[in-house]
Amino acid sequence: MRSELVVDVNPTHISTALLEDGRLVALQQETRNVSFAVGNLYIAKVKKLMPGLNAAFVNVGYEKDAFLHYLDLGSQFNTYSQFLEKTLSDTRQVPNISKATTLPDIDKHGTITDVLSLGKKLIVQVAKEPISSKGPRLTTEISFTGRFMVLIPFNNKISVSQKIKSSEEKYRLRQIIESIKPKNFGVIVRTSAEGKKVAELNNELKTLMKCWEDSLAKAQQLDAPALIYEEESRAVSVIRDIFSPSFENIYVNDASVYDQIFNYVSLIANNRSDIVKLYADDIPIFDHFNITKQIKTSFGKTVSFKSGAYLIIESTEALHVIDVNSGNRSKNSDSQEGNALDVNLRAADEIARQLRLRDMGGIIVIDFIDMAQSEHRQALYDHMKVAMAGDRARHNILPLSKFGLMQITRQRVRPALDIVTSETCPSCHGKGEVQSPLLFTDVIKDKIDYLVNNLKVKQFKMYVHPFVDAYIKQGVISDYLRWRMEYGFGFKIVANQSLAYLEYRVFDKKGNEIDIKEEKDTSSAEGKKESRRKSQKDSDI
Repeated sequence: MRSELVVDVNPTHISTALLEDGRLVALQQETRNVSFAVGNLYIAKVKKLMPGLNAAFVNVGYEKDAFLHYLDLGSQFNTYSQFLEKTLSDTRQVPNISKATTLPDIDKHGTITDVLSLGKKLIVQVAKEPISSKGPRLTTEISFTGRFMVLIPFNNKISVSQKIKSSEEKYRLRQIIESIKPKNFGVIVRTSAEGKKVAELNNELKTLMKCWEDSLAKAQQLDAPALIYEEESRAVSVIRDIFSPSFENIYVNDASVYDQIFNYVSLIANNRSDIVKLYADDIPIFDHFNITKQIKTSFGKTVSFKSGAYLIIESTEALHVIDVNSGNRSKNSDSQEGNALDVNLRAADEIARQLRLRDMGGIIVIDFIDMAQSEHRQALYDHMKVAMAGDRARHNILPLSKFGLMQITRQRVRPALDIVTSETCPSCHGKGEVQSPLLFTDVIKDKIDYLVNNLKVKQFKMYVHPFVDAYIKQGVISDYLRWRMEYGFGFKIVANQSLAYLEYRVFDKKGNEIDIKEEKDTSSAEGKKESRRKSQKDSDI
């Protein structure tokens, strides 16, 4: 299977799309400079204790207090708490955790008031991003994730990924980590560490140790609440988690992000750094790789798949319901039972893709087409498990119930990705009165004139819908060519599939958007055209 990663960097957000054989299977969108992402560390302060919930609300600087449950404190919380008090009380040096005294574990059945008090300072890590009306969920079981391992302070355990099948390799890795890790640090050895040498593992361990030490140093200098450690950019973290030899290309349309990814790939796989490529074409990167079209067809309430069948997806805050319909699909089987099985198997493949694509978490209930034969129901259950085997999120699948429903629980650490595929008409702004599309060419020309002659912007790109782009560039002497001859050749008009029919966007040569839109663009153009017609009529008279 050919895997490619496409990274689209915009001024406001970064989107990463994972393609398998050209098909979109995963999409992440993250606002640039986003806070409270999973993995971030904060020096925070306990604001409220909730004995009834056995939890505390903690101020990390978010608009709503974050949630910290007693079970998320970790068994070594006593050792952690003592070490943190010593760290914050003496800012002259960062204490060595290897020399810290190990205290007994906290009681698994204890209460939050036994170990926390109002105003107590903590170093906490975001375990779940803010979702809907809820604040972030926190943990004091801190971890630092690398390519080959996960470093866990205040823990002495060594765990090796179960995906490493060789018992000899597991033993080798365990012995290496045991010999290089400091005291009071636990390590989870990841699958990618298989076959790696001592030097590579030791280098990453030192890097993760430095992240921990730098975080402590920041905690000593900053007042709570404050960010003391930030996870890598989304593009780099995606590569860290899913990079494999099957990656053929990684395309990036921004030079700075390209450098980050190139440096990271060079670090983890020096012989594969050539797969990172800078995309510099005028056509939007998602349009070039046919991602925009796949996004528009894959999101929304109704999703079509093979042979006319389709899914209907409804979502609430913690529950997603998916209904499978055969639609006007032509039957490929002589029996209704065989046809139902065929549609259900194809639907299972699409549902597994949709769960990854939208990052849907919580409880998912699927209403498949009813099947009477128990072997068909078992076959569907087995097929769904295979279809979701590549899903990195933790999940649990239950067999079909007597009502024909399949229940799935899937790990949720971020809000589900919800892309609105319907568009407000940029011509009437949702009022229901659309001006003639023929007048839109006048709007474009007026904007170019305004940019060049009023704003003195000579070099820019104007993105328009592909239909509009084709219309203004048709013919030997097209409107586009005449405009460039009149206003100079420093600007370009480029097609962008993500735009609505009568929508346009303008960016300067540095990639910054220029907002020159007016609510009555087409109305003003129509008025100017009417004025020209009247002037022509008067001159004829």
